[in-house]
Amino acid sequence: MDTLPIELSYALDTFYFLMCTVLVMWMAAGFAMLEAGLVRGKNTVEILNKNALLYGIACIVYLLVGYNIMYPADPVNSFIPGLSMLLGDDNTVAAVTAGGDDAPYYSSMADFIFQAVFAAATMSIVSGAVAERMRLWPFLAFSVVMVAVIYPVEGYWKWGGGFLDELGFQDFAGSVVVHMAGASAALAAVLLVGPRKGRYGPNGEVRAIPGANLPMATLGMFILWMGWFGFNGGSELKIANVDEANAVAKIFVNTNAAAAAGMVAAALFARLLFGKTDLTMTINGALAGLVAITAEPLQPGAGMASVIGAVGGLVVVISVLTMDKLKLDDPVGAISVHGAAGIWGIFAVLLSNEDATFMGQLIGTAATFAWMFVASFITLLVIKAIIGLRVSEEEEMEGMDKHECGMEAYPEFQK
Repeated sequence: MDTLPIELSYALDTFYFLMCTVLVMWMAAGFAMLEAGLVRGKNTVEILNKNALLYGIACIVYLLVGYNIMYPADPVNSFIPGLSMLLGDDNTVAAVTAGGDDAPYYSSMADFIFQAVFAAATMSIVSGAVAERMRLWPFLAFSVVMVAVIYPVEGYWKWGGGFLDELGFQDFAGSVVVHMAGASAALAAVLLVGPRKGRYGPNGEVRAIPGANLPMATLGMFILWMGWFGFNGGSELKIANVDEANAVAKIFVNTNAAAAAGMVAAALFARLLFGKTDLTMTINGALAGLVAITAEPLQPGAGMASVIGAVGGLVVVISVLTMDKLKLDDPVGAISVHGAAGIWGIFAVLLSNEDATFMGQLIGTAATFAWMFVASFITLLVIKAIIGLRVSEEEEMEGMDKHECGMEAYPEFQK
């Protein structure tokens, strides 16, 4: 139901898209604060440096080549995208006012910048999983390949009109395309760099390594929660009519409900298991609820969205404990939050979206995991052979801030 003049509708949809982009960009601060709060003080500057630089690198390489791989003008086929550099011109007035189903209804530049901050968010997932032992510049070298090629290829398969889209795979805002994809790359990195020294004992015991600043980690969680309204809401792409405005409002309600339910469910589950209310589980429960609802935040009602989020909160607690049993060290729980909850979320789509099929969701999930994990593993293996991935034992003991950055985050409080 379109009642606004075409040019005004175009301007409003573009403005909405850009404001959602700002919210998603703000998630970079959320990832930085969350990760900096959950690592030890001696590694804080390095993790902040990593989050800042990966955002800048992601924006540059996605502009140069990544966006055109993900959304090629002339794809080779439904599996292999095309290749071109930089961006073309924006939409003309004639194209916008021509009308019809093919007429653009928002700026192509707005689409690029929205997708660019998504690409940076995908790379941020890897950052926390390898915190405190992977060197800064090998990580940044991997981020170039990840955002330029690895992520855009699987993004093309679904959002660029590739074979997963043709198959009917349903992923509204990226529970798998973004979150599980990032977790798959993170898993490859964790396997190659190994756990932090002292994390696991010789008899299988798990030794806690507390983060230095839990208030900062909590702030990071709330920043991510806020940014997620742009992440999911912006993926509706339009707002300039009554139906679309109502859809956006529903997405905001469902996104918020899932986060709240995931947080409370994880806190209650942790209390039941440990006899204490673990703040890190509370934080990750909220994030898991957000990841879970991202695959389909429009179709379910608020009650169903709350159930989806709550199950995500339970899943993340189980996954964190399982990771430790397997001796896979993930300091911030990124693989559990974005991977395990992402997988739950993609199959939860079947509860509300009639267009989704079990086989479609399964094939989409399996294909994305296989590509992201194998491509990332090979890339990291090459980087490891050339310049190495992990800091030395001495550097790990003394802290990455001193050796990688030459400064400390809390100099008055560190010996």
